[in-house]
Amino acid sequence: MEILAQRLLLLREERKLRQIDVANGIGIAVYTYQRYEYGEREPLASVLKAIACFYGVSSDYLLGIKDER
Repeated sequence: MEILAQRLLLLREERKLRQIDVANGIGIAVYTYQRYEYGEREPLASVLKAIACFYGVSSDYLLGIKDER
């Protein structure tokens, strides 16, 4: 899911965070988060929800359903 990977990278860079900062913030391994950001793996619904809450955006935005954050 390319749009998810792009939006994860965009959100992280906007906030000047490292991948490890995001991974720790949502309670997953950094390697797992990296695979989401590189488009190698898709998160489970519970992790997607945690990412959306962490960044203060909707899961629809992360998934590319809506462009409105």
